[in-house]
Formats: sequence, C-alpha cells, structure tokens
Amino acid sequence: MNSKIWLSSPHMGGNEQKYINEAFEENWIAPLGPNVNGFEEDLEKFLNQDVKVAALSAGTAAIHLALIESGVKHGDEVICQSMTFSASANPIAYCGASPVFVDSEKDTWNMCPKALREAIEDRIQKGKKPKAVIVVHLYGMPAKMDEITAIAKEFEIDLIEDAAEALGSTYKGQACGTFGRFGVLSFNGNKIITTSGGGALVSHTKEDKDQIVFLSTQARDNAPHYQHSHIGFNYRMSNIVAGIGRGQMEVLKDRVAARRAMHDFYLDIFKNIEGVTVFTEPDSDFYSNHWLSAIIVDPEITGKNREDLRLAFLEDNIESRPLWKPMHLQPVFESAPYYGGNISEKLFDNGLCLPSGSNLSDEDRERITKIINTYFEV
Repeated sequence: MNSKIWLSSPHMGGNEQKYINEAFEENWIAPLGPNVNGFEEDLEKFLNQDVKVAALSAGTAAIHLALIESGVKHGDEVICQSMTFSASANPIAYCGASPVFVDSEKDTWNMCPKALREAIEDRIQKGKKPKAVIVVHLYGMPAKMDEITAIAKEFEIDLIEDAAEALGSTYKGQACGTFGRFGVLSFNGNKIITTSGGGALVSHTKEDKDQIVFLSTQARDNAPHYQHSHIGFNYRMSNIVAGIGRGQMEVLKDRVAARRAMHDFYLDIFKNIEGVTVFTEPDSDFYSNHWLSAIIVDPEITGKNREDLRLAFLEDNIESRPLWKPMHLQPVFESAPYYGGNISEKLFDNGLCLPSGSNLSDEDRERITKIINTYFEV
C-alpha cells in the first residue's frame, strides 16, 4: 500500500527541541515558566494589535473561559455559527447555557450577518437577549468582520472569535482573533502550527488576561494557604508544550506560505474541471492562511459527488474529509434554535477538504493530481 497522505499533519521546524531541552535543563516542568511567557510574547508580536495572550491547554478551554468572562451563566443563550467543529459550541453547554445556531453565507462560508441580526432580534423579542456571539473563521477564511462586529456592538453583546483555524489570516490587514472582545487560537496537532495540544485566549486588556490566567490556574486567591473564592480550572499551558510553540513561531510565516501554495496548486488542478469550485477569498479584503483547502462538487454539472471522490482518495491511502457537519444537524444539539437558510447544509452535502499540509512533497502532489484527473476523467 502507498504511504499515507494526511489531511494536515504536524510539521516541525527544527528548533522546537532547543526550547524543550532548556526547560528540562532549568527544571521548568510546570504550567508556568520562560517558554510560556516567551510563547505569549511571540504571539502578541505576531498578532500586532496591542493584544494580551494567555497560553492555555486547548482552544476549547479558551472558548470556555471567554464565555465565563463574558458573563455567560446557567440558563443564558449564546449565538454560535452552525458550520463549525463541535468545540466551538460545546463550551456553551459547559456553562449551563444554550446555543442558538446561525447559518453561513456563501462568500466565506462563515456566519451570515443577516441571519445573525434576525437571531438576536428574535431572541430579544422572546425575552432572551444572547450573552455572547461566537463567530468562526472557517478553514482559515476570515468572516465578514465589519458587519458582524457592528451588529455585536449595536446590541452590546460580547463577540468571541474562534480563530482556531485562522492564525496568520487577516481581514483588511488586521489579524483574525483580534476583532472581538476575545479571540481563540488552537495549536492542536493538525493546525497550521502545533504544540501537540494547546490553545490561547486573546484579549485586549491586562485585566482580562490576568483574570483568564487566574481562572486557568485553579483560581487560587492571594494567600499563603490554598484559598479559593471562585471556581477555577486546570487550563494553563505547560512550559514544555510552550517550548514547542516557540520553535513553531519561528516558521509560522513559512507555514502560511506553504498552505497558500497548496491552495494555488488546487486552483490550477481544477481550473478546467467544470462544476468544481475551490474555496477562495471573495476579494482582497480577505487574506486566508488556507489552513485547509476545500472544494465544492456540483453533482448536477459534474455527474460526480464529493463522497465518491473521498473514497477514490481513500483507496490510494490519501486522507480527505467532508466539510464540518453543521451543529444544528448534530443529534446532541437537535433541539437548539436555528436561524438562516440552508447554505451550511448544502456546503456539507457537496464539500470536501483536501490534503493541505505544509510538508507535502512533489510526489504527494503527483498522487493527488492523478486521483483527481482519473476521477473527473481529465
């Protein structure tokens, strides 16, 4: 059998081991230390919006803490983009709150501003003003942030950006994850850079960051003994893991360039295949890191479908994956309110994520090309 081509595999830069070794030599084997501080500083410099970053155990933990800091409590409602991974929505349930899902728009596949406004106005009319809005930059594509931030500001609702897939992406030159009150980053093993597992919460004030760090380290009060006046969490990133992140930050720009090159590779492959659309930026305001390249296969034009293409890849040991199944279609959230049309459902039915790693070889690309050309009879 041919070697496995992964959808998005970890890609080390070479200097990660240096930072890890320093942590061992200095015995900083803890959820604090110079690598944690250095990684946060590296991220703050890269995002370049005078932000404060708290390194955490996962992007999911970051969303949970963002919701807590936004005052979300049991019985509240939180609006969330429907087309996303479950980690965007699950922390709403952690808080004892209920999600309200909103459809996508076709340009960026992200939260539809019109459906967002409809959802907010209807929930207010029903006596349930949402406490927060979670917008997602899907596959690295920036959402329509001018419209979404304006709506959140108009209704005085905290905006949380799930930029887990969008480190290195910008909207009108501003880094994704820096528009809302909070931004969320992920360094899971499949992300554009990785710490093996980890995340970060981006905020705009020292007060917010200090409170996030406090809550993420079991909310220990300032006392010589262990005293707690708040419920805390074990969510802080370890100094070892942060060392991997420091090494990865050294190659982040190269990783973005390589992912964007994979997107261009797919644009070239599909340019003469009618009925297949490569997911790309709607205009120059949007700059995607193209964490994952994705396509839409129109079965009426091609006479083909994305599932048979996925199986053709699988037969050659190449990983591809359907787009995220919308949250309002998930059994666990089947009773949640939903606003919008069927954009996200159509995307799920016809969309496929393609191998997009920054470490794919020319041989890998040749195998991918051969499967596509054979399947579409080019």
